[in-house]
Amino acid sequence: MRIATWNVNSVTPRVPRLLPWLDQRQPDVVCLQETKLGADAFGDLLGAELTSRGYQFAHNGQGQWNGVALLSKVGLDDVRHGLRNGPGFPEADGPQEARAISALCGAGDSQVRVYSVYVPNGREPDSDHYRYKLAWLAKLKGDVAQHAATSLICGDVNIAPSDADVFDPGAYVGHTHVTEPERSALAAIEAEGLADVVRNRWPSERVFSYWDYRAGMFHKDLGMRIDLILAGESVTPRVKAAWVDRQSRKGTKPSDHAAVVVDLDVAPDGDVGPMVPPPSNPAKRGGARVKLPQSAD
Repeated sequence: MRIATWNVNSVTPRVPRLLPWLDQRQPDVVCLQETKLGADAFGDLLGAELTSRGYQFAHNGQGQWNGVALLSKVGLDDVRHGLRNGPGFPEADGPQEARAISALCGAGDSQVRVYSVYVPNGREPDSDHYRYKLAWLAKLKGDVAQHAATSLICGDVNIAPSDADVFDPGAYVGHTHVTEPERSALAAIEAEGLADVVRNRWPSERVFSYWDYRAGMFHKDLGMRIDLILAGESVTPRVKAAWVDRQSRKGTKPSDHAAVVVDLDVAPDGDVGPMVPPPSNPAKRGGARVKLPQSAD
């Protein structure tokens, strides 16, 4: 079973890329984030194309913001929108944003609960958005805990798990995605028995999944690894390949994220990672300090 996760940064303009990618990579289960479509609009846009390719689909939408989806050729049962007792924003007891959807995929002993998640960005440390992010992660941990061993959490977690997952730790000082509380919240989820399968597969490799559109960051491979697949204890031994499909980030009108792919039981393309294709001319670590495009002067 091939599982992929991809933050498409608005699915509507990405349709000319998404459909050929599905035909090329042939994933069995796909987790999408930032669809930026309402509940019914996703089906209106993609329903016929997905059905013709053998996919069932479920979508948790919110109009022009957020939005997550699951596509599956191997079953889509017990679909759950949102997190159990998940927080709202800006009011914690308000409606949940469209940031999570999960379902059972596969059959028999190979069935897993797959989550497609789009973790809040956090914006600035110690802001209301940041506190919401930490609260949301705590609720994700509680939701997954009841069936962690047979779960896959897939998506844009908006956290680089360690300094090895950013091109230059010094460039991120004072920014979200790398703070100790965020990393601790992610580690608490992994402590439920979930493994970061790409990092486990490639423990010392330079692997990124997100590159800012600005300042040639992609071509210099100045990125972050914030798109993860976390596998439960009964799923992790089945992993045969785990890699970032960097090709999905190349070309015309891309998302700023690449797809992440994990093969269970059989790897049709072999153990091809960590990034496919690898960057041709990455900036060297420890070279001249590069400032993040969003940094204040």
